[in-house]
Amino acid sequence: MVQKIQLILGSHAHVPYGAGDDEFEQAYTLKLKPFISTLYKYPKIQLCLHYSGVLLHWIEKVHPEFLMLIEDLVSRKQVELLGGGFYEPMLPLIPLQDKIGQIELLTTYLRKQFGKRPQGCWIPRLCWEQNLVSPLSACGMAYTFLDEGQFMAAGLSGGEARLAAAGSGEDLYRPCITEDQGKLITVFPISSKLKAAIAKSSPHDTLEKLASSLGGPDQDKVFSVFPEAAASDTASAELFWHEFFENLSRCESFLEFTGPAKYLKGRRGLKKAYFPNSQGRQYLIRSPEANGIYSKMVFSHTLINQLRGDKSRKRTAREELWKAQGADVFSEGICCSGIRKAAYRALLGAEKITRETGAFTPSLMNFDFDLDNEGEYLFQGERINCYIHLEGAEVFELDYLPKTWNYLDTVSRHPAGRRGAFSDRLLPMGVSPEDVINAALHGGGGIRFCGGERFEPAEMDKGRGKVSFTLPPKNDAPFGQIGIEKSYQLRKDTLTVSYTLTNRDEEAADFQFAPVIDLSFPGEGENFVRLLRNNTAVKPESGGSFSLKDVESLKFQDLKNEAIINLGSARPFDALIFPVHSPCNIGGNEMELYQSTCIIPLLRIVLKSGEAWKNEFTLKISH
Repeated sequence: MVQKIQLILGSHAHVPYGAGDDEFEQAYTLKLKPFISTLYKYPKIQLCLHYSGVLLHWIEKVHPEFLMLIEDLVSRKQVELLGGGFYEPMLPLIPLQDKIGQIELLTTYLRKQFGKRPQGCWIPRLCWEQNLVSPLSACGMAYTFLDEGQFMAAGLSGGEARLAAAGSGEDLYRPCITEDQGKLITVFPISSKLKAAIAKSSPHDTLEKLASSLGGPDQDKVFSVFPEAAASDTASAELFWHEFFENLSRCESFLEFTGPAKYLKGRRGLKKAYFPNSQGRQYLIRSPEANGIYSKMVFSHTLINQLRGDKSRKRTAREELWKAQGADVFSEGICCSGIRKAAYRALLGAEKITRETGAFTPSLMNFDFDLDNEGEYLFQGERINCYIHLEGAEVFELDYLPKTWNYLDTVSRHPAGRRGAFSDRLLPMGVSPEDVINAALHGGGGIRFCGGERFEPAEMDKGRGKVSFTLPPKNDAPFGQIGIEKSYQLRKDTLTVSYTLTNRDEEAADFQFAPVIDLSFPGEGENFVRLLRNNTAVKPESGGSFSLKDVESLKFQDLKNEAIINLGSARPFDALIFPVHSPCNIGGNEMELYQSTCIIPLLRIVLKSGEAWKNEFTLKISH
């Protein structure tokens, strides 16, 4: 007797907050519309469906007729909706209150839009930690999904494999329950091997072979598959799904469609398991940019929790915070400039909401912002935030609050693992522009990369809004006997950076000093940024590096933000300026994206033994 397979067919789609309308439209045209419109023609095929709140909100504004189609599928019980976090958050990384808030936000949206409250949820990127059980259960979620590999990591492999495509044991044919703090939830395994087998061969033949291998009747066995179509246009996507659903329609003799809620109804005796944590947190170690957004999120959450008495303002600030918690900013999506910038806009928007009008007082504090058990120095101004790390004594965040914009939001590709402002290099004379650029990006021989060295805090004067640092000698480094004293002072819209370089060697020193600055604009080219040198317009060549001589000031006109960034110096300097690009995958297409504009001031310094050199830079941001 051929056993009937119980199959949970699923579909998941998401476009991150901050993506462009073209990315949303592409997802709709190539993925959503072909899938749902073709499914509508096969009423016997049931599935569970998860679209993130970000995506649903865009569809509601641009293609509201599509939601009516989904509503019809839900009403005829062909589609079972899955809940989850509205902004597709990396759930293990966000505070408990935000987990519950995001899940309830999407639940409320689905209930209002489709008349159904979801019973189960989707875990973004299937990134799991066991303490997720309690908030999921508290939000009324009865079940979720994890990959079969996570089941095997939990020891759920069981007996002999029946079919390589299906997994490696009986335990991978059925869900289990898992627990945290007395709360329970059911977890279904997603069969990635079965998904791959179906993609390579006919779904009918693969599933028939699987059914034949399972032996006698066993109504507990169920397989969950979330198939995908690799299509370059709407017509090919529609053809793929037509053939796929047509193929499944011929499996009635050995295949029964079910949904998670239907499968669990009245079912008892499920095995219990505990799942190991996924590696989601490790990305914070590998990516300083992701850790920067995570740290800002934790900081903003603290500010919101300190609000008292104004529940509406607190709720509004929290909803802004949620926009920055998407899983994409804690994964490879961090390389997409638009996604990062949207996250910072939301975080800075939340911070602005927490500042009571007329009651905010600028401050300078030593606070462990990036959660490394060491304090950073935070200037919190009315219009500008400036955050300084002891490593390099460099600025790693520079926020212009009127435009909710972090001008140091970029992606690093150098060994220090971070780009910023006033990241110092000492270079020998005669270095070519190409070598200077390479040193700015990657470091190099014969160059002292002070941005990778730890400065010592010297003084913090809260009254004057000033903090100072010193760099001790480093005997094994080029120009290791050059000492650096460095101070920052923020007044209204101007950051002043003062340097004193002293030659502590017995020999004279002749070198170039380069305090590298990265400024992240909305884009590159004349449509985004215009440059003035000493108040005279400069028209750089498109896409490449260029140099300027005898610079007293550089003025960058940020056209999109309607802001001006003016870099001034007490001493004239030469400058190398070039765009920084990095690879990013958008919609399956690999491309090089603009991240920031690197400015390298170059000042020649000749010092006798014991002699000191001083200079002062100003960085002013105005509307």
